Amino acid sequence: MPLTTVLPDSSPAAEATVLLVLLPPVGTAQPVRAATLAALQALQQRLGSVIRVLTVDEGSYPVVVRSFAPVDLPAFVLVRRGVELWRQQGLPEGEFIVAELLSKLAPPGAAEPAAG
Repeated sequence: MPLTTVLPDSSPAAEATVLLVLLPPVGTAQPVRAATLAALQALQQRLGSVIRVLTVDEGSYPVVVRSFAPVDLPAFVLVRRGVELWRQQGLPEGEFIVAELLSKLAPPGAAEPAAG
């Protein structure tokens, strides 16, 4: 599944959970940008169709990036049907990021044992 660099539309697929990766404008660090996009592509492959990874470049979509009021860029925001589930500064990387993202999809209290 390719990494998408456009904003979601109003189709049913757009209602899925989306990880918005907010990036600073493209600068002189093209090799860093290429490595970042490759890492996000690998993350998308690990997440499959459960979470759609979208990059939002501040240079191309400044109003969208500002609407999330990030403290600093890069940052990422997990959103489902317009509701923010979780956000972090930096890039979504590391050994446990997939498990962390998937844990944010569980309904509140889902991991707690039922009261008897």
